Amino acid sequence: MQSRFGTACLLGLILAGAAPLAAQQPTDSLRQAMARLSARLDTLEQGGCPAGPAVTLPAARDSVTRGLSDLAARLERVIAARCGAGAAAAKPDTTAAGDDLAALRAAAAAAAGAAPSPQADTTTKAVEKVEFVGRQRSGSALNPEISATGDLRLAARKDHGLSGDAHEFEVAFQSTLDPYSNAKIIATLSNEEVGIEEGYIWYTGLPARIRADLGLIRQQVGDLNRWHLHALPETEYPLVYQRYLGEDGLSGAGLSLYTTLPVSIAHGTHEIWAQGTTASSDPLYGTGRHGTLLGRIQNFWQLSRSTYGQIGFTALGGDHGDTLQGRVLGADLRLTWRPPNEGTRKNLTLRVEGYRFRGKELSAVTTRYGMFAGLVAQVSPRWILGTRYDWVESPRGARETEWQITPTITWWESEFVYLRLEGRHHRLAGGGTDNQLVFQTVFAMGPHKHETY
Repeated sequence: MQSRFGTACLLGLILAGAAPLAAQQPTDSLRQAMARLSARLDTLEQGGCPAGPAVTLPAARDSVTRGLSDLAARLERVIAARCGAGAAAAKPDTTAAGDDLAALRAAAAAAAGAAPSPQADTTTKAVEKVEFVGRQRSGSALNPEISATGDLRLAARKDHGLSGDAHEFEVAFQSTLDPYSNAKIIATLSNEEVGIEEGYIWYTGLPARIRADLGLIRQQVGDLNRWHLHALPETEYPLVYQRYLGEDGLSGAGLSLYTTLPVSIAHGTHEIWAQGTTASSDPLYGTGRHGTLLGRIQNFWQLSRSTYGQIGFTALGGDHGDTLQGRVLGADLRLTWRPPNEGTRKNLTLRVEGYRFRGKELSAVTTRYGMFAGLVAQVSPRWILGTRYDWVESPRGARETEWQITPTITWWESEFVYLRLEGRHHRLAGGGTDNQLVFQTVFAMGPHKHETY
């Protein structure tokens, strides 16, 4: 290894030879070479190891340039002797960044009673600069995620002409509050009202794999009641939801508990909900908000690589004092075919749901039934075809029946916008028909686009 004195002499020789050369031929390339040689020598004298490639000088045209090239070569030999594999093996630094793998190999060899491998002895790695970055939440990161959805409609009806409607605008705020909880608030704006559709906080990671939701929620009835209006496969909720739960389905303020059962029947997954809320439902309770208990079990099976099935059962009910009671029992089935290699282009979903409504008003008891069946087929990345058949009996009073057929064509302009053309043939309960042609435009902005809920 060269001594510090030899290194200093080498620097002097280089600078001495460079002085006349600079006077005779002051080119940029030679100046850059001199600067790099000087920097590498400074690093070497300070006890460090110069980084980067060796200095390459221009082609030698005279004895001075050749001498400078020889001196540069001698400098690289000094660097190799001081900072090469031999020096690293003599004094390994396994604590440096980048030497983690070598340290593990050495520890494993020591534990096994074996000598270190030659690779561990001779391999050295450059010390990497470690940059520490603060992970504090910035001011903007504390803001909730904000999304907005618009639902615009144009309807043509016999004897009513053409009408336009800004049906609903929805603004959603969502945020992770801490490692234990999240929150969501969904406000709705329409021609009729301004209100809160949902607003709740939910906790995950509780004992027994329980998720707890606390606040105003759309309740877990069937497969579609939980969905928001803009995400439905048709423009409106099924008739059986409207007649037995309310025009906009069923929602309530309270507590919802959800978990998966720790058993598997025929390799299926089984989920359960228990909800206690105060809900507003004209069919169930008339006016006001009243206590409602709901239980649901949902079973899921992967039938093949392309097909899965879901069966659910729902029971709910509550009382309006001693004068008005409402009970609903329901069963639902969903089958979906979605090839793994064409999931974004082709799929088919069949939904069938049936319900029994039992109402008591004073001493009069009524038992009525309703159902719907819907088929939705995605035939290309942008085009979706669907149809739904509804049939329902009136929940109270005289027994009257109504039914409806709703075909739809939906075109996704982009992930932010879809357009839908829907026909509706409705046989009314009191007799007569109502035929409509509806054109719907739904747009969304923000990070949560067209969420089902």
